[in-house]
Amino acid sequence: MAVEEPQAAESVESLDAGPCPVVDALEQVGSKWRLVVLHDLLDGEKRFNELKRSTDASARTLSRVLDDLREMGFVQKRMEPDAPVATFYSLTAKGESLSVVFEEVESWAGEWLDTCRE
Repeated sequence: MAVEEPQAAESVESLDAGPCPVVDALEQVGSKWRLVVLHDLLDGEKRFNELKRSTDASARTLSRVLDDLREMGFVQKRMEPDAPVATFYSLTAKGESLSVVFEEVESWAGEWLDTCRE
């Protein structure tokens, strides 16, 4: 008795049946600049110019990324009405919850990517 293998179209359809949490998560935080900013803010609250220096992002890119991260609930903005106005950014509880993800990625990279640094 021959066993029929599923056709490729069937397996693709089954993958498309529902949203994949990994893909959804990577769509939210997976851009280079989003990851850099989120990782940088794990060290605590920072001013815009501090983030600009530490990430090497242009002001325009950083502003866009921070706006996106705020809109998605990963980052919060605090302003102090001094002269000049001081703007601070920090992680929300949702953003802070990514710390374990970054730890796991760093651990994986330490094990598997060391040879790439030569």
